[in-house]
Amino acid sequence: MEILKNRIRQDGTVLENGVLKVDNFLTHQVDPVLMEAVGKEFAELFKAEQITKVVTIEASGIAPAIFTGLFLNVPVIYARKAKSLTMKEELLTAEVYSFTKQVTSNVSISQKFLNEEDNVLIIDDFLANGQAALGLVELCRQAGAKVNGIGIVIEKSFQDGRELLISKGLRVESLARIASLENNQVAFVEEN
Repeated sequence: MEILKNRIRQDGTVLENGVLKVDNFLTHQVDPVLMEAVGKEFAELFKAEQITKVVTIEASGIAPAIFTGLFLNVPVIYARKAKSLTMKEELLTAEVYSFTKQVTSNVSISQKFLNEEDNVLIIDDFLANGQAALGLVELCRQAGAKVNGIGIVIEKSFQDGRELLISKGLRVESLARIASLENNQVAFVEEN
């Protein structure tokens, strides 16, 4: 997705340890025009999958997931990292390790929003080691829902997340695949 790659080139900052900072348009401040284009692209990629729910994890996955849900005309569910006082019903829970934050969190979704009749599209902002996506897959599995695909805004292809997810039989579609972040430069995977 060239508009996304251009925005990464323009506003992305490469930090130490393979971290790409995109807080200007995705992970802190959100560019709604770009997220609309992202949502439209995901909806087009997965239009044949009969998606009934879009699932993401708070917080940076919410904006692309909302626009994807809008274009697919389905509800969006986000896994919460902290339980609130209003979440008293039965919860589906899984552990998720964050590469960027270097912490493990328990994430939860109320089981009243997800069931065995659902065809799920998981949307997330980044794919590094695949642990966030696997945690969301686990929540869907607990509900009996089918995961029909995983949409990633930015994939770090130099890490093993894609291979891990594909080895589990999951379809992964990434809008920007990064080959490396060496020498403070973003190099994209050449797509055929």
